[in-house]
Amino acid sequence: MVLTPAETLAVMPMRPDISDVVIEDDEPVDSLYSEKLQRLLTSALYASFQPGMPFLATANVGLFYTLKAPPLVPDVMVSLEVSSPENFERKEDRTYFVWEMGKPPDVVIEIVSNRKGRELGRKLRDYAHAGVSYYIVYDPLHQLTELQGLSLAIFERVGTELRPYEATWMPKVGLGLTLWNGAYEGVTVEWLRWCDEAGNLLLTGEEQAEQERQRTETERQRTETERQRAETERQRAETERQRADHYLHLLQEHGINLPES
Repeated sequence: MVLTPAETLAVMPMRPDISDVVIEDDEPVDSLYSEKLQRLLTSALYASFQPGMPFLATANVGLFYTLKAPPLVPDVMVSLEVSSPENFERKEDRTYFVWEMGKPPDVVIEIVSNRKGRELGRKLRDYAHAGVSYYIVYDPLHQLTELQGLSLAIFERVGTELRPYEATWMPKVGLGLTLWNGAYEGVTVEWLRWCDEAGNLLLTGEEQAEQERQRTETERQRTETERQRAETERQRAETERQRADHYLHLLQEHGINLPES
């Protein structure tokens, strides 16, 4: 029988012995693209996501939902109503132990780097057992034949299973996903991005700063255009005044004095 996340936490010892658990290793596993995408996804959340509650967004952090199996290591993980530890002195605070955090993560993302990752097989089952609410598989190089040419698949938790989810807006967490072709850190390719319900991108801090810079520059140009328009109007009025003075002077030279108004 597969237990729900709440049932798993209920029967699990409050503080299992993790003294022999390996939570970190030195094995390099990511491509340059995956590393950039992980940073893009996590940094955009911390810069723009405002769910009205604490949240934790991580990349390549171990997810322990049982001590009877190795940890899952999602490329990106998001958990609402969970705060980052104030420091990382305790071993329990250096990775994601479900029983320490009090809940499974809400969203996990796997970025496909080869055909051996089993994102739609073993990992799908494991994340269902872990109790995640949404499981996202992003296949930028279209290596998974099961996706039939698509690059994005989303699964939603229904009972104890993760089932295909057709929408890209995830109401349980207030986040959406979209595919965006643009430049990030000098690389212009397709990127998986967070968005709001209207499809607007959640920007990174750098993008927010650039947007503000462009807004300021646009306002500066508008002010400068208005100043130039006012200066042009002043010069036109001055030219008209000089022309009128010139005609008046010519008339006076011929003994013609205009009546004062």
